[in-house]
Amino acid sequence: MTLRSFRPRALAAVSLTTVAALTLAACGSSDDSGSDSASGSDATRTVKTAMGDVKVKEAPERVVVLDTAELDSALTLGVKPVGATHADVTSGFLNYLPKDQVAGIEDVGQMMTPNLEAIAALKPDLILTSKIRHGDKYDELSKIAPTVMTENTGYPWKENFQVHAEALGKQAEAKMVADGYADHVADVTKALGGEEKVAGTEVNMVRFVEGADIRIYGRKNYIATILADVGLGRPAITDKAKDGFSYDVSPEKIDLADADVVFHSTYGDPKKAKETETTGSGLWKNMDAVKNGKVFAVDDQLWIQGIGYTAADKILGELHKSLTK
Repeated sequence: MTLRSFRPRALAAVSLTTVAALTLAACGSSDDSGSDSASGSDATRTVKTAMGDVKVKEAPERVVVLDTAELDSALTLGVKPVGATHADVTSGFLNYLPKDQVAGIEDVGQMMTPNLEAIAALKPDLILTSKIRHGDKYDELSKIAPTVMTENTGYPWKENFQVHAEALGKQAEAKMVADGYADHVADVTKALGGEEKVAGTEVNMVRFVEGADIRIYGRKNYIATILADVGLGRPAITDKAKDGFSYDVSPEKIDLADADVVFHSTYGDPKKAKETETTGSGLWKNMDAVKNGKVFAVDDQLWIQGIGYTAADKILGELHKSLTK
């Protein structure tokens, strides 16, 4: 069957049209001087953030985002940031994002060490990030532009998206996105045989990470929320995840990751991340998921790092394709 999607590109066009109409209606006959502060570019709103109330422009025009979730949110809502940090990947901005949408965005440094001078040079009127990433830089960032921070990233991505939408003045578009995602989820669940059948399929997500143990993802992270939305079952091992995030194992215990279906991704060099060693081992090859052809390698940038509705929409498509093989 053909599955629906909220189609971020189409949304962007709708968003721009909607914003243009709302702007014309709000501004009336005011000129470009911005002298009418009630309806012009000086108008502000108050957004509740992890750092307290922050006043932002009604329609920010020069937005800088400092993490992958904020970049996904902005692009999903039809806003092209003037600047963004890059994740620690060779491709710069994450590779699941359409090239035409990220073209022209100024790179303002690595995610955890943003270049404050480069940010200031862009003269932003809004900065989006999270307290867990850049709380220690809040005072410096706030001197550059109003800075809206969510408390965390990952697991609360839907709530964070609503904060981003409010800061960007895109609440109407955000509702369209959330509704479209819900429709897509419902279509995938139906295509996989319905709620009862889907709940009976246990799925694990394994991540090989350079410089760390192998992660069997629990229930409190971004990808887990998508699996839960579809209604997929999760093995008991996921309940052992520390803080709900992940249960970490060595290659010698990889059989603990076995499930009806196993998805896996790799962050960093496959050899240094122990992917090569693990997937070539007898323990891995003897897992039921492997023997049944139900193990799927997926893109780490999309499944783990993206954190947003544009990424989620693509993941839903891949879930449907993999689970109907």
